[in-house]
Amino acid sequence: MSTPQDICVVIPTIREYECLRAYVDNAREHGFDTDRLFFVLVTEDFCDTADMRAMLEEEGVDGAVFDGSAREAWFESHDAAEFSHLVPAASHAQTSFGLLYMWAHERFEYGVFIDDDTLPHPEDDFFGGHMANLAFEGEIESVSSDESWVNVLYQSDTDLYPRGYPYAAMGETVETDTEYVDSVVASQGLWTNVPDLDAVRILMDGDLRGQAETRTTREDFRRDFVAAEGEYLTVCSMNLAFRREVIPAFYQLPMDDNEWEVGRFDDIWSGLFLKRAADVLGKQVYNGGPLCEHNKAPRSTFDDLANEVAGLELNEHVWEVLDGVGDDADSFEGAFAEMADALAEGDFSGWNNGAFLNHCGEYMRDWLDCLDRVEGAATRAAAGEAAEVVADD
Repeated sequence: MSTPQDICVVIPTIREYECLRAYVDNAREHGFDTDRLFFVLVTEDFCDTADMRAMLEEEGVDGAVFDGSAREAWFESHDAAEFSHLVPAASHAQTSFGLLYMWAHERFEYGVFIDDDTLPHPEDDFFGGHMANLAFEGEIESVSSDESWVNVLYQSDTDLYPRGYPYAAMGETVETDTEYVDSVVASQGLWTNVPDLDAVRILMDGDLRGQAETRTTREDFRRDFVAAEGEYLTVCSMNLAFRREVIPAFYQLPMDDNEWEVGRFDDIWSGLFLKRAADVLGKQVYNGGPLCEHNKAPRSTFDDLANEVAGLELNEHVWEVLDGVGDDADSFEGAFAEMADALAEGDFSGWNNGAFLNHCGEYMRDWLDCLDRVEGAATRAAAGEAAEVVADD
């Protein structure tokens, strides 16, 4: 009996795509069945897609490479060209394309996001660890604070706050308890070496090269945990696994490619959607291991600041707009639809670039329509082709 190919691994990349080799090696070293994995490399027309495909073949794993032209062709072939705007050009938010690809192929029960500037820790079973987290049932540390926000670095002695954590929520009083969880829908692996900080915090840490002087180690992540119901947290997509069911509420927003020049909050805000919907549905986001090593390339901190500043004020308030929305929802799609309405129809004129939130709300509505269009399309097409072959025989 063949192994089901049930995990779609999405890697947005324009530089260090050979990180894939390390993750495949890690799977084999820990006895994880690589036949379960299908890799989707989301890249650009100016990248060496032929070399990427050759790498997949050399590693003996299945996968596909989608540059900009290939993505446009994919939308056309799925009768969804009108939704191609949902995936912004030259943006990390292109991970949304990986979600659409998953949705079109019903065999994928799980997704994994990996950033190309990361590597797995040899001692951690990367894929096996994430799958164990998604299947976890039992007691785990539950974290809350008087600011309704959980700093994923709360166990660290570094006093760092991750990218996306609201400035108004800093200085929180942390409380921990024990919670029984039995419905984990996402597993956020954290990171050693270069911490995931925003440009303001990197500057405060004295680094002009976009990295941060302070580094994280395994000792900064001593226990796995969940953020308690009603609490928010930053969700970074550099090391993240999730169940198929969350895809309707996990759209990576149209960052970078917009008239307000807002960028860098795609995974942060999608994490807010995910956590709000999970709370409504009585499900959990697991945090901790398996860790990855984050090797962010040096670049100007001021360039990052320029990309982030347009959305900094909005980031202080997006979670407040979402909080309480979707209480009556019974699915991730239903919760997300109500959050889309709240953003599309809200008056945010009192905030810098507030109209961008209305723009996001409209794109969120389009996201749900696009999912309806492509759901299971590739599976149906493959079944039709198989039926034609049988008929020809």
